[in-house]
Amino acid sequence: MLDSIQSRLAPEAAASELADRAQASEQFLRCHLAPDALVMLPVSQLTEVLKIPVGQITPIPHLPAWVMGVYNWRGEILWMVDLGHLLGMSPWHQQTVSTSSYTAAILSATDSSAGSAGGERRTLGLVVTQVQDIELCDPGQIQSPPPSAITPELAPFLQGYWLKADGEMLACLNGTAILAAMPNA
Repeated sequence: MLDSIQSRLAPEAAASELADRAQASEQFLRCHLAPDALVMLPVSQLTEVLKIPVGQITPIPHLPAWVMGVYNWRGEILWMVDLGHLLGMSPWHQQTVSTSSYTAAILSATDSSAGSAGGERRTLGLVVTQVQDIELCDPGQIQSPPPSAITPELAPFLQGYWLKADGEMLACLNGTAILAAMPNA
């Protein structure tokens, strides 16, 4: 009888443990910045992913090279950033990507540098080479990288690295830090 009760409770206990692990996990969007460069962005800081036809982003002069320009998003002006270029990689237009549209992850987070005490909610379009999938990661498993392993361009935007069970290492970016880098244009 005891064995019968334990065998019925075992699946419930396993399901409960799985639910606890899922609650401790956070969702991250896995993106390619170049064919061999993968990063993760917290889904909690993203609004949507768009395909934008090339030519729909209007360049604005006298801004950093990684600022691609602006895009009309739902009647609002949305600043567009070449995320790979911001992080020290070659610009999107110099990569061997042949496509008629950009893939953009729309970042929306509180910018504490905005001047107000609580910060204001800002939105920014991050152009990436490809959006791959969603990763479920326990934020406690995101580790700080050794300083020698990261470039000076990447360091301010890096939350840390996540080493997956299969040995793959993914860089986890900090959306708030990316917003703070945007010039006040």
